[in-house]
Amino acid sequence: MLGVFDLFSKRRKKQRGEIPDVYIYDDIPQKLRVQLIHIIQHFTKEEHYDHGKFYEGIHKILCKEYGVFTLKQNEWDDDYNYEKIILEYILNTKDFEQILDILELFFKYFYDNNKKELTEEAFSEINARFKENGVGYILEAKQILRIDSQIIHSDIVKPTINILNESLYSGANEEFLKAHEHYRNNRNQECLNECLKSFESVLKAICDKNNWTYNQNDTANKLITICFENNLIPDYLKSQFTSLQSLFTSGVPTIRNRNSGHGQGVEQRNVTNEMTSYMLHLTATNILFLTKQEEQLNS
Repeated sequence: MLGVFDLFSKRRKKQRGEIPDVYIYDDIPQKLRVQLIHIIQHFTKEEHYDHGKFYEGIHKILCKEYGVFTLKQNEWDDDYNYEKIILEYILNTKDFEQILDILELFFKYFYDNNKKELTEEAFSEINARFKENGVGYILEAKQILRIDSQIIHSDIVKPTINILNESLYSGANEEFLKAHEHYRNNRNQECLNECLKSFESVLKAICDKNNWTYNQNDTANKLITICFENNLIPDYLKSQFTSLQSLFTSGVPTIRNRNSGHGQGVEQRNVTNEMTSYMLHLTATNILFLTKQEEQLNS
């Protein structure tokens, strides 16, 4: 049975202030590992008739990507029960990111094989378990994303992902999710690059949809100007957004250009996690605003 139960012990811990309110990003606690195993076991046994072969397939993918022959803790053990091997690996590995790899592989397979509704039920419980254990990740759109604020994720990032799932924004969606993947893996400069690519792709998609002329090599500044010239922002809102173009041009593009998009020269730049987080959420906010304005323009 999938689902999170509000047990007496949980309520008491909340009352005593023992529930973590600051996310961790560099570990998966043992309790959470066990909870994830329970969810995976339930889901695979309920939804996959030959889960032995399924686990074997997952095992082969992981071994190839990690450059090893087996994930078995004891290589001399002749028991090749792949379900046992993978679940024990989740329980014991010191590399917490590999647990996130396994979750992505499992549920991407089921999501892509017409189990969307049931998979989202499992996503919901996994995300609830992450939250109650104070772990700053969420399973969204078949991918593990790092989150810094549940409110920001719910109000900005998730709606942005939902909009970018439309075919019109497929390129921007791929780039935005790549930015999140880089952010999760502390590849900050790569994250900034993908943020600007996604932002520019959205602007170009809006221009394409409305037959506004632009050049493929136009930068974000030029694309923003084109969108303003074509009344993407209605006249009655312009007085409230007189500094919006300045915000866009000095926000997403400028941070990326100054910190990531050009050669580093003699002095090596350090793009901090704080700047990268700001960049990622600023990108999402701007994309969400522009796409919502485009919907209003054509409604």
